[in-house]
Amino acid sequence: MRDTVVLLPTTCMRTAEESQVTRVMTDPSQPDPSLVALGLPPIDQIGFVVKSLAEVEERYSALFGPWTRIDGSVTGATFRGRICDVKLEILFGHSFDLEIEFIEWQGGESPHSEFIEAGHEGMHHLRYRVDNTDAWIEKIAAIDYHPIWYKQFSEDIVFSYLERKGDPLLIEFLQMP
Repeated sequence: MRDTVVLLPTTCMRTAEESQVTRVMTDPSQPDPSLVALGLPPIDQIGFVVKSLAEVEERYSALFGPWTRIDGSVTGATFRGRICDVKLEILFGHSFDLEIEFIEWQGGESPHSEFIEAGHEGMHHLRYRVDNTDAWIEKIAAIDYHPIWYKQFSEDIVFSYLERKGDPLLIEFLQMP
């Protein structure tokens, strides 16, 4: 365990004597109890949205290569209540068992287009592999996550991106054998 110092300011912090100091014991090796209570599986992917996969390949090859590149376009997905298509190019790498996904948005509408059009680039979502995407959508609503992008490819293959107001990081659930 390590000590974390939390400063609780009084009306004006001028000296150490004028502020209250509280030591909080934390153990970074222990998962967040609220996530444990939900029973979420481990994160299996970190997704980044970028403007150029060519730059990613060059910059991060030593860290996450060798790469797998695919056309990740999705047709007929529900995005914010409308049926939309999106053209995506995707580059997959790994850090041990953790998949690192880099997504280049090339056209259409999706959470990726919103991210890039808002001037962002970088970490975008965390993915959890689940047995039942729809059941997890209902379950995670308890902590204010709501689906914004959803597609059922077959009875066994379903994905959804979920957002929470005020939180820039999205959650993805993927149901796939």
